[in-house]
Amino acid sequence: MQTEPAAAPMPVALADRIVRYADLVPCRNAFIDTRTPGSEEKENFTIIGPGVSENAEQHVHITEAHGFNVGGARQPPGCVNSQHSHDTAETFVVHSGEWRFTFGEHGEDSAIVGRPGDIVSFPTHAFRGFENIGDDAGFLWSVLGGDDPGRVMWAPRVFELARDYGLVLLENGALVDERAGQRAPEGVAPMTPTTPAQVAALHRVAQGDADTLIVRADDSQGSHVVAPGVAMMRVIGAGGAFAWDHGFTVDRITIKRDKRWRSTASDRPHVAFIQRGTVRITVDGAIATLAAGDTITFPRGSEHSIEASETEAIVFSVMGEAA
Repeated sequence: MQTEPAAAPMPVALADRIVRYADLVPCRNAFIDTRTPGSEEKENFTIIGPGVSENAEQHVHITEAHGFNVGGARQPPGCVNSQHSHDTAETFVVHSGEWRFTFGEHGEDSAIVGRPGDIVSFPTHAFRGFENIGDDAGFLWSVLGGDDPGRVMWAPRVFELARDYGLVLLENGALVDERAGQRAPEGVAPMTPTTPAQVAALHRVAQGDADTLIVRADDSQGSHVVAPGVAMMRVIGAGGAFAWDHGFTVDRITIKRDKRWRSTASDRPHVAFIQRGTVRITVDGAIATLAAGDTITFPRGSEHSIEASETEAIVFSVMGEAA
């Protein structure tokens, strides 16, 4: 009986492009709200790129510029991420848990609930926050537009509460922990809290609009077969549910067991997140096995494929703009 040739061992260069869920390094004081009651147990991750962390000690797993940033948030039940706004696109894939996403300065404008496999895309310049409302710890995988996504704009109340617990955000975006004896560098002033005029200039998201910002795991509109046992759905980008410019595209790829999706060589940055299942990744002949929660960034110009090895797999594929 003829056997397949042995797989090439995974080279160090490829291993360095994989971030496994089990290896994620959390930061528990990444932001100004990390001591606010209800928010103190959240964990933040920077997987690719520096993200928007306000803590200079935040661990960055992969520093290579992609034109977008990849990160994550893990929170126990009842834990809240305070209301804030971003200057660039922010997208979440719900990996685990049940999440309530709220809009408005106090979360009063509207709300949607996300569950595993759902994807949410927020408009820029609008207050949003999120809470794990499930019974178990949950994880959100995130994509932020741009190599430098700028700084977070926090709701005014966040600054007040942070000061009560010894945290001060400086005008240069750095976080100072006065309880730990830290002091602002000479000549660097505290950041001015968000003003009423700045709040008024932000977009308000009514409930009808909020309902259009989530694509459910069971939504198959626009999904099409691209190979035997493989279906692809454009979520972000031209022809997708979220067609406005994000600076990246996102496709949801559903791969039946033992079926394979192949990608042709491209000079565009390409990242894949395994939302469900176990997959076998082949990159220019080298092979690696990835599980749910793992992330890989493919070398530019490589030919690669993803095969579901045990059960059906769900993969979110993110591609940046050409160099």
